[in-house]
Amino acid sequence: MTLYTQISSNLYKTWFFLILLFTLIIGLGWFFSHYYNSPEILIFAIFFSILTSFLSYWYSDKIVLSLTRAKEIKKEDAPELYRLVENLCLTTGLPLPKIYILDELAPNAFATGRDPKHAVIAVTRGLLEKLEKAELEGVLAHEIAHIGNRDTLLQTIVVILIGFVTLICDFFFRLAFYSRNRSKNKNDLIGFIFFLFGFIAIIIAPLLAKLLGLAISRRREFLADATGVLITRYPEGLIRALEKISHDQTPLKIANNATAHLYIVNPFRGQQSISWLTKLFMTHPSLEDRIKALQEITTKSL
Repeated sequence: MTLYTQISSNLYKTWFFLILLFTLIIGLGWFFSHYYNSPEILIFAIFFSILTSFLSYWYSDKIVLSLTRAKEIKKEDAPELYRLVENLCLTTGLPLPKIYILDELAPNAFATGRDPKHAVIAVTRGLLEKLEKAELEGVLAHEIAHIGNRDTLLQTIVVILIGFVTLICDFFFRLAFYSRNRSKNKNDLIGFIFFLFGFIAIIIAPLLAKLLGLAISRRREFLADATGVLITRYPEGLIRALEKISHDQTPLKIANNATAHLYIVNPFRGQQSISWLTKLFMTHPSLEDRIKALQEITTKSL
């Protein structure tokens, strides 16, 4: 598989998972609104989802930066880091993002921001100290690829959609047991079948939405890897960087479940199990899969 077919494949798979997620939401909304005959609750859920989506979109970068305690730096604070980011931005035609540093010894990095004009790249102090220039450039290109591919916006949308599914299921779970305005068919066989189907959907839907969100996250990591290599034209730099970051056992103290998907490598150590079941619940593809995909990029494709 060449670089360009990898990029196309990951884009198609991302859209496929997004369509499945939207289909799940529409299906839930249709089923519960018909069964309980309560369109007001569905309208409220949609309004609440739109409001939280707007707030998350507008303030997501500030929330993430406050959670990670990252500090903004100027060019004189890290001139080599700034030069690398500037050169990569010139290559891609993207505006220069703000650069932040996390005072952590564990090597890692992430990008956030609602769009390229308001983007942020954050790297740990350990990343700057432990990676060689070509490796650091590979990591920065990966994060710039996230910005250029609008992954920061996409991930915000996905998180909100997953939360929307959970919200809908929570509403109707409560209605199933406490509301007096249930379907008129509640005492016959059809009503019971609908109730049973709805109860199963309430339990399964949030899990399915979460799995789809994780699948999208993994696809975007593959896409950022491939796009980053397209920027640097040097797969070996990113491969070596991924190996060093993944094998470094220094804990990232500020890591938490809310921000784990943002980092270039899963910040929680000892969680790179390769079983198929574990892969379903991983925010990132396994190191082996990422390196294999990068190694398949031939010199001709660059």
